[in-house]
Amino acid sequence: ETRSNLKYKIQHGSFNTTGMSLSGTSAKNKTYIWGNLSHLGSDGFRENNDYSRNSGISTIRWEHPAWSLNSTLMLTDVRAGIPSSIGKTQLETAPRTAASNWLAVKGYKKYTKAIGALSFKHNTSDIISGEAVVFGKWNNDYERRPFNNLDDMSSGGGFRYEFSLQPGNLQWTSGTEIIYEEYTWKLDKDNTIINHNSEKRNQYSFFTNLTYRISALSLSAATALNYISYSLVDRFPADGDQSGKHRFDPVFSPRLGANYKVSEHLSVYASAGHGFSMPSTEETLLPEGLINNNIKPEKGFQYESGVRIGSGTSRFEADAAVYLIDLNNLLVTKRLSEDIFTGINAGKTRHYGLELQLRADVFASNRFPGKITSSASYTWSRNRFVDFNDDGTVYDGRYLPGIPDQVLNAGLNWLPFKSITISPQIQYTGFQYLTDDNSLKYPGYLIFSVRASSVFSLKGSRMTAFAGINNLTGTEYASMVVVNALPPPNGEPRYYYPGMPWNFYFGLSLTAKELRN
Repeated sequence: ETRSNLKYKIQHGSFNTTGMSLSGTSAKNKTYIWGNLSHLGSDGFRENNDYSRNSGISTIRWEHPAWSLNSTLMLTDVRAGIPSSIGKTQLETAPRTAASNWLAVKGYKKYTKAIGALSFKHNTSDIISGEAVVFGKWNNDYERRPFNNLDDMSSGGGFRYEFSLQPGNLQWTSGTEIIYEEYTWKLDKDNTIINHNSEKRNQYSFFTNLTYRISALSLSAATALNYISYSLVDRFPADGDQSGKHRFDPVFSPRLGANYKVSEHLSVYASAGHGFSMPSTEETLLPEGLINNNIKPEKGFQYESGVRIGSGTSRFEADAAVYLIDLNNLLVTKRLSEDIFTGINAGKTRHYGLELQLRADVFASNRFPGKITSSASYTWSRNRFVDFNDDGTVYDGRYLPGIPDQVLNAGLNWLPFKSITISPQIQYTGFQYLTDDNSLKYPGYLIFSVRASSVFSLKGSRMTAFAGINNLTGTEYASMVVVNALPPPNGEPRYYYPGMPWNFYFGLSLTAKELRN
C-alpha cells in the first residue's frame, strides 16, 4: 500500500512580500519520501532591500529491522539587496533609507548553496548500534560592495562515525569526525583584481561519552580531542606570494554532568566542561591577506546548574538554569576603518547569567472561553572583559558590546472555539553597549505581534486561513547593531540596522486528503 499527501501554502503581506510552498510525502512499505519546494520574495521596507529566495529540500528513508538508510539534499538560491547599517540621525529621521554608499552602487549579495548527507544506522544487537554519516556542501557567492566586490566559493565534506554500547544501566558512545573545507575568494575593484586566494582546512575530532544510571541518578563523563590545520594558497602573486601553513595545537575538552530525579515532576542537574571555538576563515587572515599567525582559538570552561519542573503531561513546566563561562582568547572583530576589519583575541572574559523557560495550561474548557496555553523564555546575562589590552587601551571590567542584557519572548495560544486560534506575542530586548569602552549604549525595546488562524474541512482536506500583524505598535528600533563602528570620511558611525516597522500578512494552507492505493 502507498500512502501520500500534499500540502500547499501561500502568503502575502506588507512590502509586496509573497511566499509559496509545496510539500508532499509518500510512504510505501519501508520507504518514506518527503520533499518541499518554496519561494519567498519581497520589495523590502528599506531602499535597496529587495529579496528573493528559492529553495528545495528532500529526504528519503529506507527502514529495516536491523538498519536504516537516510539521504537528505537541500538546494538554495538567494539574491538580496544590501541597504547596510546607518547612523543615529538617519535611524531616527529616515530609517527606511539605505546607507548612501551602498545605495550608490546598488549593493547586493547572491548565492547558490547545496548541502547533502547520507547516513546509515545499524543495530548489531539489542546493546550494540552505530551510525555512519557522509556529508558535503557547496556554496557559490557574489557580493557587490562600495569598497570592492567579493566573488567567493566554498566546498567541503566529511565523515562521521559513532558507535554505541548499552549494557544494562551503562551507555558508552565513541566516535570520530573528519572534515575537509576549501574556501576560494577573489576581490576586485573597478574591474581590477586586487586579491585572489584560497584556504584549505582540515579538522579531526575524536570523542567519547560514558553515562551511568543508578536509580534516579544519572552520571556522565565525556572527552573530545580536536585537531585543526589550514593552508593558504596565494593565487595573485602580483603583490608577493603570501602562501603559508598554520597548525593549531590539539584541543582536549573534558566534561562531567549529573542529573537527579527528585520526584516524578522534579529534577535537578549540573555540569562542568571545557569548550572551544576555532577562528573563521576571515579571522585567520590579516586585512592584506597574510595568515594571521597570532590568532588563537577561544577556549573556556562552562559551569551550569538547573532545575526542571513538570513533565510532558503536566499543566505546568519550567526549566531554570544558571551558568558561568570563563573564556580565554575570546574572538572579536577589530575595525581598522569603516569597511576593513580583522579578527583578534580579547584576552580573558567572563560570562554569567540565567536562562528560564516556562509553559503552562492557563485555562481549559470544552466551551467558551475555551483553552489558553502560555509559554515564555527569558535570558539575563552579564558579559565582561576580565583582561583585555587593545593597543595600549585597557578594557578590564567593561561589558562586552553587542550583547543585550536580557531577552524575553512570551506568548499565548487561545482557542476560544475548536477551530479558531489567537496568538498574541511579545518580545523584549534589553539594552546593549555599542563600544568596547561602554561610552555608547543602545536602549531596550518591546515588540508586540498577534496571529489568528481558523481551521476547517473542505471535501476531506484540511484548510487553514491565517493572518497576523507584526510590531503592532509601530515601535522604531534597531534589530541589529554594529559594534565599534568607525565614522566614514563624512557622516556618523553607522551602528544601526533598522528593524521592521508595523507590517501585516495573510494566507492559506491546504493539506490534501491522504491518498491510499
